[in-house]
Amino acid sequence: MIVPIKGFIENSLIEWEGKIVSIVFLPTCNLRCPYCHAPHLVQSPNELESIPVDAVVSKIRQNLGWVDGIVVTGGEPTSHKRLDSLLKVFKDTGILVRLDTNGTNPHVLKDLIDRDIIDCVAMDIKAPLRKEKYEQISGVPCNIEDIKKSIRIIMESGIEYEFRTTVCPTQLDGDDIGAIARSIQGAGRYILQSFKPNHCLDTKMLTIEPYPVETLRDFATSAGKYVDYCCVRGEEGKVLQRNW
Repeated sequence: MIVPIKGFIENSLIEWEGKIVSIVFLPTCNLRCPYCHAPHLVQSPNELESIPVDAVVSKIRQNLGWVDGIVVTGGEPTSHKRLDSLLKVFKDTGILVRLDTNGTNPHVLKDLIDRDIIDCVAMDIKAPLRKEKYEQISGVPCNIEDIKKSIRIIMESGIEYEFRTTVCPTQLDGDDIGAIARSIQGAGRYILQSFKPNHCLDTKMLTIEPYPVETLRDFATSAGKYVDYCCVRGEEGKVLQRNW
């Protein structure tokens, strides 16, 4: 087995804006974000049945012509040593490939981009790039320089990308979102995702009420001063701020 696949969605209209895609879920993650909505992939992946790579490839081939791409997410995909082999299998079908990552393994990211194995990257930025804050939200020790390096690699890559942040009221406020936006100043695309109090890794998060969408829009408008495009997930068709 190249890399164990623990989940597969045959088609989605919302995961990659403007595209119909399949989604593959890979197990394990090196972070422990309390709001993580896939605790089964993080804490007990071996209890999940694995899906054969051949079965996924077969579905991709069947859907070629109307499914545009495949999103490889997790967990944290770059934690798998043979990730490149899996992505190449998908790429060789002729479909577009997007990688979702937390940016903690910049060397893996650079290798995949340099070898033209991926067409798009979506990177989660958990918090302002301060060690204490980042570790508070990610739940583990973090190398902030690796996060910064991944941001640079992505912004200089020439491929399609987006940065995104899950915004939880007990963890991040408008000032934090502004700080993140400044750290990616000039980025093409920054998406704010509302925290959802369901299936959280830390069950204490289930009692937290998300920000109202109006508040998230205000955060996005402020953040949009530093990036080309910023919006709240689900409102991608509405440009909140664009600098020309």
